[in-house]
Amino acid sequence: MSILKHPIFYISILVASALYIANRFEIPLLNWMYFYVNDFLCMPIVLSTCLAILRILKKTEALYVPISVVLALTLCFSIYFEWLMPQINTRYTCDIIDIGLYFLGAILFFKFQKQLF
Repeated sequence: MSILKHPIFYISILVASALYIANRFEIPLLNWMYFYVNDFLCMPIVLSTCLAILRILKKTEALYVPISVVLALTLCFSIYFEWLMPQINTRYTCDIIDIGLYFLGAILFFKFQKQLF
């Protein structure tokens, strides 16, 4: 389980969690930290977790996420969180920058998954 033990995975989870907690407790931080960092970290965390689960289920470390799956899952997240949820819940807003950050994080995950994990 090299993914779940990798420092980059832990740091990503830690940063995302710290920003979430800071937001909940209304700790003042720069707006871009609240609005964009977790969007960038979202897909690498989700894709790494999915890859780890697949490797556990298949009992092999030789699996990697193909680009088609990376892009499809990122598109699903973009549609769900940036189009559907803003129509259902006022807490969510549509932001094209968020979509770009989802895809940037996903592409970076795809590029580095074989080197890191």
